[in-house]
Amino acid sequence: MNVVDHVRDMAAAGLHSNVRILSSLLLTMSNNNPELFSPAQKYQLLVYHADSIFHDKEYRNAACKYSMALQQKKVLSKTSKVRTSTGGTASNLQAQSLPSEIEVKYKIAECYTILKLDKDAIAVLDGIPSRQRTPKINMMLANLYRKAGQERSAVTSYKEVLRQCPLALDAIIGLLSLSVKGAEVASITMDVIQSIPNLDWLSVWVKAYAFIHAGDNQRAINTICSLEKKSLLRDNVDLLVSLADVYFRAGDTKNAILKFEQAQMLDPYLIKGMDVYGYLMAREGHLEDVEVLGGRLFNISDQHAEPWVISGCHSYYSKRYSRALYLGAKAIQLNSNSVQALLLKGAALRNMGRLQEAIIHFREAMRLAPCRLDCYEGLIDCYLLSNGIREAMGMANNIYKTLGANAQTLTLLASVCLEDPVTQEKAKTLLDKALAQRPDYTKAVVKKAELLSREQKYEEGIALLRNALANQSDCVLHRMLGDFLVAVNDYQEAMDQYSIALSLDPNDQKSLEGMQKMEKEESPTDATVELDGDDMEGSGEDGDLEGSDSEAAQWADQEQWFGIPGH
Repeated sequence: MNVVDHVRDMAAAGLHSNVRILSSLLLTMSNNNPELFSPAQKYQLLVYHADSIFHDKEYRNAACKYSMALQQKKVLSKTSKVRTSTGGTASNLQAQSLPSEIEVKYKIAECYTILKLDKDAIAVLDGIPSRQRTPKINMMLANLYRKAGQERSAVTSYKEVLRQCPLALDAIIGLLSLSVKGAEVASITMDVIQSIPNLDWLSVWVKAYAFIHAGDNQRAINTICSLEKKSLLRDNVDLLVSLADVYFRAGDTKNAILKFEQAQMLDPYLIKGMDVYGYLMAREGHLEDVEVLGGRLFNISDQHAEPWVISGCHSYYSKRYSRALYLGAKAIQLNSNSVQALLLKGAALRNMGRLQEAIIHFREAMRLAPCRLDCYEGLIDCYLLSNGIREAMGMANNIYKTLGANAQTLTLLASVCLEDPVTQEKAKTLLDKALAQRPDYTKAVVKKAELLSREQKYEEGIALLRNALANQSDCVLHRMLGDFLVAVNDYQEAMDQYSIALSLDPNDQKSLEGMQKMEKEESPTDATVELDGDDMEGSGEDGDLEGSDSEAAQWADQEQWFGIPGH
């Protein structure tokens, strides 16, 4: 047993720090005396040395050392050909025991991916002949192609993964996200479903995720619920998180929070989806709970985007926009595909008046999640703030046609129509249609109440809000009811409604202002009222444009270090 064998055994045993020291010394000896080790032994040493560096998370250095190993492999290949032609059987056996050249290339691509050098990673993996690509190589390629917008190549690679591993469920989700039909994807796994017992649920699972990626939220909810009710899959955390996320997309905040809490109770270390949960809790005014959630997730892992997004949501809804901007940028640095991080940063930029930068972030979020309405809402908000009503109207109409006439798309289109005096009647018709579909849809109720306020139809507005509050309790609805009651001189009940609103969200400034105004003016003579339901808009990013905290300069300075170009 020679010294290289000892290095190999230590690497296999996971003694990476020991491998790094010894392999470094041996490589220096080899450089000073090239005859000391054979080409095969030097190749092995370079690979083991690179592996130990990779384990220490020095990815740029590791990529360099892996490349040196590949150069050595070329030298080895030339000498092997010479020996093979002279009948060297021992050299063939030795070649079979060497570290795989394909695995080395995969490791280089892995380094480049971590370093966010996606083009370089694709170039390395593309250099591996198709027949030699393992499932993990095809999976990495598929994800890189999808990220780069090369959808056709991504589909081909995902299908190759499933050909080799038909139960690779993340590859199935990847195909569905690229608009491949659910039936086509299910057909790839059909043989396995039929040959293995207790896998009959898989075709239903594929159907559920097909609905999710097609934007058909209601059918997705129904399908996941049918899966979740099956005894074998009851209390599955991944299903609960998916269900919570679809409820959120469908605008059902109450059920979304309920399912996130259920998943969190089953798995206290859960990270996936907690950014959306934290955002919803912050939007509902539960800032203390959000702060606790963020701290708990930081203790689990600060290398995921989710805890940074949650802390950013806490800052955002505390009107500390510069800090929210920094935290959103940090989350994007950790995961450039985090939709919630892009929305957070976009919202912070928007509220700081940096509309063009905000638009870039909302567009990137739209690219990553084309069926999430809140991405479009953020972009439309930016257009409206920059007086781009035509652009906002075009975007809203496009969403309406693409995602269909549901309560959410109808309300979004109506909210843009409300900005133009010419289209007020159209807005009213759209809102009536939305409320006919979902009488409890809060955003539609808010917009309809705003319209009734403009028309000074206060009694009608009071009836609308009372009806909406019969089955739910919402801060904005209680506050708006208070505003309407002030308009009809019912001050006592108005005070009660403001109090309820503040009990639901102690940080609701408008409810506090309403109460203070009533206390100052014991006998108000002006019955007109101005309503503002803007904090129900978009991805919930409410707040004043002029808002910024005393830490603005500090966080703005730090943001330039963590900001990601093009995001």
